[in-house]
Amino acid sequence: MTFGFASSSAASLSTSASASSASRLLEPAEWASAGIPLLRDPREVVSGLHARHHPRPSMAVVAVLDPEERLCASASFLRRPAPADGWMFRNTLLAQLRRVIPHDLRRRTPVRTAVLLYCREGDARWTEEDGAWMWGLRDACTLHGLRCGAYITLTHDGWQVLGEGRGGRRPNADSAPEPFAESEAPPLAPRTGGPVSEVLRRAAAR
Repeated sequence: MTFGFASSSAASLSTSASASSASRLLEPAEWASAGIPLLRDPREVVSGLHARHHPRPSMAVVAVLDPEERLCASASFLRRPAPADGWMFRNTLLAQLRRVIPHDLRRRTPVRTAVLLYCREGDARWTEEDGAWMWGLRDACTLHGLRCGAYITLTHDGWQVLGEGRGGRRPNADSAPEPFAESEAPPLAPRTGGPVSEVLRRAAAR
């Protein structure tokens, strides 16, 4: 007689996959102790990315900043409806970074910093999905030769730099983008993939 239970091997594989996925996330304490560089003016960074990409729930914006926190490149994309997994997020972020900016793997020490803004439902409290994004951002930065920077959530209540306790009510997931002049961020066309931007081509030609 056969009963409707999974075999021990199938159950162990399922448990192993779940455990592996659970390990691919960072808790707030781990993130705070990882030496993530603090943004000098997080609201300016958030406002600039918000003005360029108009993020809405389930949209992520990855951006690369130079040592003066000027924007070098950015890309926005929608999160696919699948379980949160740091490895999958890492691959997605790495693909976006490769499309918009050359890697810095030849440098001994990373000079540029990648930050991630994720717009989602819910409040500003940490979730396992946030932990998976943190893990993915840290790993993608290592593989692209970048410093791992801030992870920022954008909700209907406002924005929050997780692990730092800094945030604000505007911009938020419902607010209209501020004009570039008000956000005090240098104008740069948003990237959604494709070749390196004209700005980078002109810089390389100098």
